[in-house]
Amino acid sequence: MDPLSRMQILAAMGVTAIVLLLIARLWLFFDTASLLPVRFSLPDVLIGMGVGLGITVISSIAYQVWPLYRRNADFYLKFVLEPLIWPDLLWMGLLPGLSEELLFRGVMLPAIGLNSFGILISGLSFGVLHLSGPQQWGYVAWATVVGFILAISAVVTGNLLVPILAHILTNLISSFFWKFKQARTPA
Repeated sequence: MDPLSRMQILAAMGVTAIVLLLIARLWLFFDTASLLPVRFSLPDVLIGMGVGLGITVISSIAYQVWPLYRRNADFYLKFVLEPLIWPDLLWMGLLPGLSEELLFRGVMLPAIGLNSFGILISGLSFGVLHLSGPQQWGYVAWATVVGFILAISAVVTGNLLVPILAHILTNLISSFFWKFKQARTPA
């Protein structure tokens, strides 16, 4: 796959976020389900940050011990992050964190059910969204696990803010660490 430019990556992130938001909006329009609420409370903010840090730590361990995931993650992160400059990483955290959580945990999960089946479908759908090629199944498997964790956090707390914060924090930390590692690696 040919590398994309910085503007192409930013545009793709923006368009993807808009498409996911439109799907969420249309789903709410045609379904009787209601959006999982977003409530700002210190305990839920701390839970969201804890879940995000936990996902980041588990991801780091998976990266160290699972060679396929490491190769898949390196390919994906190089493709997406290499063209970006440091301030762009904020978009990398915010756009997917908001749009993906709104669709998968905010709309899909309550529509299917705030139960094991809803968690399963939401997590699997989230994993499939991260499929960028047939060789990337390790990354899809990891994204599916993350989708399960985010869905469980939404069901347990009943607050969409928790997976949103967790997702944003996970993306920000992993993006900054990958970019920092690349900047320190000799060419």
